[in-house]
Amino acid sequence: MPEFVEWMMGLPAGWTAGPARTHRLRMLGNAVVPQQAALALRLLTGEAA
Repeated sequence: MPEFVEWMMGLPAGWTAGPARTHRLRMLGNAVVPQQAALALRLLTGEAA
């Protein structure tokens, strides 16, 4: 399941490898999707078209 969540968020496979499954899912649930963060930054800096 964590691998699927990593894939859905656009993260590399195994990005959260190491901790227990429950901790991995908690980390992913608290994370920001990288593409959303990049868009927010572009909008805030006025670089988005």
